Amino acid sequence: MAKTFGISLPRARTLLPPSAQNPYLRHPVYKTRAWLRSSDFTLILFATLLGVAAGFGTLAIGEIGHFVQHLLYGVGYNRLSALASIRHPAKLLWLPVGGALLGLIYWLARRRTAPIDVVEANALHGGRIPASDSAWVVLQTIVSNGFGASVGLEAAYAQAGGGLASQVAQWLRLRRNDVRNLVGAGAGAAIAAAFVAPLTGAFYAFEVVIGAYTPAAIAPVAAASLAAALVARGLGETPYLTIVDIEASVRWVDYIAFVGLGLVCSVAAIAMMRIQTEAEKLVARPKLPQFTRPMIGGLLLVPLVLVSPQALSSGHGALRLDLVLQPALSFLLLVFAVKALASIVSISFGFRGGLFFASLFLGSVLGPVYAHGLALLLGYPVMSDIEAAVVGMAAFATAIVGAPMTLSLLVLEATENFSITGGVLAASICASAFTRANFGFSFSTWRLHIRGAAIRSPRDIGWSRALTARRMMRRDPTMVAESATVQQFRAKVPLGATSRVLLVGPDREYRGVVETARAYAPGLDEDSPVAALSVLAQDAIPPTMGISEVLNEFERLGSENLAVVDDANRILGVITESYVQRRYIEETEKAQSLLFGEGRQASS
Repeated sequence: MAKTFGISLPRARTLLPPSAQNPYLRHPVYKTRAWLRSSDFTLILFATLLGVAAGFGTLAIGEIGHFVQHLLYGVGYNRLSALASIRHPAKLLWLPVGGALLGLIYWLARRRTAPIDVVEANALHGGRIPASDSAWVVLQTIVSNGFGASVGLEAAYAQAGGGLASQVAQWLRLRRNDVRNLVGAGAGAAIAAAFVAPLTGAFYAFEVVIGAYTPAAIAPVAAASLAAALVARGLGETPYLTIVDIEASVRWVDYIAFVGLGLVCSVAAIAMMRIQTEAEKLVARPKLPQFTRPMIGGLLLVPLVLVSPQALSSGHGALRLDLVLQPALSFLLLVFAVKALASIVSISFGFRGGLFFASLFLGSVLGPVYAHGLALLLGYPVMSDIEAAVVGMAAFATAIVGAPMTLSLLVLEATENFSITGGVLAASICASAFTRANFGFSFSTWRLHIRGAAIRSPRDIGWSRALTARRMMRRDPTMVAESATVQQFRAKVPLGATSRVLLVGPDREYRGVVETARAYAPGLDEDSPVAALSVLAQDAIPPTMGISEVLNEFERLGSENLAVVDDANRILGVITESYVQRRYIEETEKAQSLLFGEGRQASS
């Protein structure tokens, strides 16, 4: 008993502070988690720290990749693809050597599942990325790019930034949507540091990794991207993309030409993605071991590089060189064909990396080709080569990456020209709309699609897959033996007790569904077998089917009840359409509430 003002009071547990009631609440992890979840400001501060870490990580990865290129080919920073010619062709043997090394890495990881990237993690796994997956992706990308394959380091940058954010967020046991937002912030910060462009990094996070612009994500993502860009600038980094000044202003009639260029870029990008898919199928047809494919791909890259060294690496040096020199039409056509083919070969044969910068380079080549063709058609030049290169660069990359605002802001930060940015935005929006209407995927989501993950964006659909038929089914359905007569059925199932009954065979095997009303139809022979009234005998669902697929099955079969069966066709339970629809609405509303940051204090 405790005395307060002379009055004896019982020592009630409810009077103690939470930390005294539960020792776990005094743990530093819990305190940090509670602090982060207490307000938006603390999450913004945490995202800023992640942005600083992502900035340093991005610069470290870039230095390692370019050091490998310097060591192997003797070139300066970002200069590999700018070589005028290959003076020592024997050095190109580093391509198959790099492929062999990458094959060894694949062999060492042969028992692992495919690593989860940031887009897949946010779409299907609530932002959760295993640390080992991020390490494998970064290592594979550095080897691929460092040895000269036609891929970029952007995939490694985003994976490292997003993976770090995911690990810390999981350790702190943050909410699902907070984890997803921080993964986007980490990946966006990495891109911001790579291009020294904070707006580009922020919108990369929104469009490519998170899939939405929401109040809950804007401030953390923007803070992380700005912090990373400041780290890069503070360490003396200059923007990857340095474009000469564009003095001419864009007239309103020029937008028609820009829209046409956006459509041309979209068609070319769709063709490239489809060709890459067919090439990957062709490579898989001989059933060669996976670890041998990169070496073969490296051998195939050698003759392409001999035709044009601009096929090497992601194309940073070549893009800058071509923007300054503005080469002839025939040279541009050759470079576009060789670079596109080199990228297709690299990806198809197993080299790891992204097409972010490669698509920028391809667009910068296709733009002047379009401008020359338009001038020949009309008899006078409509746009300069530099204008066409800038607009084509953003439009082609939009079709590949699927991020029109990201690419438009990249051009704005590179040129500081609002006039040309308007034309870029028009071309990018048209490229994005045409690609979505006629293809439906960006390159990252397309590769996940052909692997069996039916996602079209990084929007969170993981909750719908986690809500399976097993979790929603009723485990005690009303069942009647298939050998029963109508009279026996009526004796066991009174009219009004349930609308549908499952027929069961030996060992609980599923035999169909009988509507109770049909079994009580007037004039029905009571001695006839009830099995004659059954329907959907061949239609049941597995326990692993997600809620979206379950709803599609209800729609397809026109039934209000479906049996859930195992691999041996044994009944596990029954699921009803009304319950599934109610759960779907509830979960959708919950996801929307979390997406917009509602109820932060309540759910803490």
